[in-house]
Parts: sequence; structure tokens; C-alpha cells
Amino acid sequence: MTTMKKLLYRLFEHSYLDREEARDVLIRMSHGEYNESQIAAFITVFLMRSITIDELTGFRDALLELRVPVDLSDYDAIDIVGTGGDNKNTFNISTAACFVVAGAGYRVVKHGNYGSTSVSGASNVIEAHGVKFTRDTDTLKRSLDACRMAYLHAQFFNPALKAVAPVRKALAVRTFFNMLGPLVNPTLPRRQLLGVYNLKLGRLYNYLYQQTGIDYTIVNSLDGYDEISLTNEFKVFGNQGESIVSPEELGFERCREADLSGGETVEEAAAIFDRVLENRATEAQKNAVVANAAYAIRTLDPSLSIGDCIAAARESIESGKAARVLKKFIEINA
Repeated sequence: MTTMKKLLYRLFEHSYLDREEARDVLIRMSHGEYNESQIAAFITVFLMRSITIDELTGFRDALLELRVPVDLSDYDAIDIVGTGGDNKNTFNISTAACFVVAGAGYRVVKHGNYGSTSVSGASNVIEAHGVKFTRDTDTLKRSLDACRMAYLHAQFFNPALKAVAPVRKALAVRTFFNMLGPLVNPTLPRRQLLGVYNLKLGRLYNYLYQQTGIDYTIVNSLDGYDEISLTNEFKVFGNQGESIVSPEELGFERCREADLSGGETVEEAAAIFDRVLENRATEAQKNAVVANAAYAIRTLDPSLSIGDCIAAARESIESGKAARVLKKFIEINA
């Protein structure tokens, strides 16, 4: 059994882990065999160089092996998630898009966590509404039945993520755990909209997803957002191929970085989140959520044009359906 000391020396000398080694180190990490300094040193290696396919796959193997499994396969739901780590501190665009998609009539199983590189992660904004996280399958099914939306707090289902949470928060920079989050939804959904912070990462996920057979769309705004920000052109990878799209092509006005700020506190981010779903937000905030929700809807139903998907997402907000989903979701999960 390789000690962490020997492993670190190997990595410092520009060696790589094979799939089994990567799996083993994360399993041991989750069992508390390493202290926080060792974990921080290990994580830092992957800030200095790119992660390999074998390493990422091995880390994913470990988390899925250790996960608390949840069978929600009857619901044919989608996960809408960003890797985080883009250092843009936007409001919770992906999480808001989940409620918009649910309001449009589709089921969503969102897997998320507390923010490690931003003020408000998905779990922060969900918890700010008085929601109690659960791993109870019956409660998750009841939520899906009543409002088409269920939320899975990552640390409840992935013990390894809980083990490294203090180190991630202390480092406050993106790590390979940002990359793993979207890959380890414990329900193993067959559909996913994923936002990534750069094209290199997009290609890596594109390769991985092609091996899994799921229906997926990967998006990256070319100015570095891990979602469709409408501040610039964005790249789309998916089962249907690749393309670069401009906001104007979709009928949106281009917005500025400041338009999407999540504020300085969780409370500020939650207030923006509420205004979007209640159709009281700025046009830029609303449009960013509509655009991401539209690509999720198209992932669910590729027969629809993107224009139809945008219209469905917009109607979900403007009709009050998205707000009603949030209200019912809180009632069931509080």
C-alpha cells in the first residue's frame, strides 16, 4: 500500500496515477486515512497540472462506489449543474434554471453542494429558503411527484466530498473536486446539462460522456463562465455535435459581467434567485436563466427547436409556474 508521502513524491516528479491508484487514494481519503495537510498537498498537485482521463475516471469510480445510491430512474429526470470554479461569483443561474425547467413540465434531479469558490453554491441558496436536506428516497420521490424537482446535497450522498469539504473551503480555489461533482450524481441521471469554465474541460467531459451513453449538453461561455452567461459567444458540445452560438442568434441582448453578480452574501444571492423566479429580475438576470433552461429542455427533447425551448423557459417564469414550483418545493422539503 503506497503511503501518501511516497505518492506525493511521485506526483511532484511529474508522474501520473493510473485509474486504480486514483480510485484507491480517494477511497482512503474518504476513510480519514490522511490529514488535512496531506489532502491539501494532494489537491494542489492538480492545480499545477492538468488531470488525466484515467485520474478523473478513477476518482469518479471511487465516489460512485462510496455513494449512497438512490433509485429515481422511473422519473427520467435531468441534472443541471456547473462545475463551479470560474471565479465569476454569479448568482445561482443553474439552480434557478432547474426550477424553470420544472415549471415547464420536466423533471429535475439537481445534485449540488455548498460554494467553495463563490459566495453561494446551490446548497447555500437552497438552504437559505429553509429547506432541510435529505437522503430519504420517499421524500425525494414525493418532491418529484408534487413539483417535478428534487435536490440532492452532495455531502449527504458522497462521504468523500464531506471529508474534503474543510480543505476545499480553506483553499478557496477550484480543484478537481469541482470537476467530479457533475459526474457523481448518486441517481445516475440519463440526461444532463453541464456548464464548464474552459474548452479544455469541455472536451474532457465530452469524451467521458460519449463513453457513458447519456443524453448530454455541455456549455462554456468563451469568456470563462461555467454556464451560458450571454456576455459572449458560447460553445455547445452534445450528442448532436458541436457549435458556437452568439447571444444575438438566440434573440438575446449581450450583457455585462456586473449584470450577473451574486452579491457579497448568501442572502443577496438568494434574493436575486427569488426575483428571477418571480419575474421581478433584471432582463440580463432573467435571460441568463432562460438561456440555460432552454438548453436543458432541448437536451430532454431534441425534437424541439432552440427557439421553442426558449419560449417554454420564458413562459415558465412569466406565467408564475417556476415560482409555484419553488413554493411547493419548499413546503415539501422544509
